[in-house]
Amino acid sequence: MGVYQGNDLRKPSGGLKGRHRKVKRKYELGRYPTETLLEGKEQRNTIRVRGGNVKVRLVRAVYANVNIPSTGETKKVRIIKVLKNPANRDYDRRGIITRGTLLQTEIGIVRVVSRPGQDGVINAILEEER
Repeated sequence: MGVYQGNDLRKPSGGLKGRHRKVKRKYELGRYPTETLLEGKEQRNTIRVRGGNVKVRLVRAVYANVNIPSTGETKKVRIIKVLKNPANRDYDRRGIITRGTLLQTEIGIVRVVSRPGQDGVINAILEEER
């Protein structure tokens, strides 16, 4: 079963709208989110999206590209564990990596600034003591 992204189901008030066509259109198709997990081997899925474009989804992650603000350099470091995911309490329990997740890496605690389920890579910024 697909995920419908059409705008014709409900009014802003929450009430039902009348259908303006009988069939759903291909461009209204949505997809289930890719829930990126920390695993031993990286895995990416490539999907075709609207306009013939390609979206790379990171399914399993091992490394993160970490930017160190004090020096301005970026390093590829291994992720040790998922500390906290403020986006969703359930994601927090299951260790799913999304934008804003705090990760423990080899060089310290980092915050994810990319969208791994949509970008196919984990970019993060080192959280330095202020």
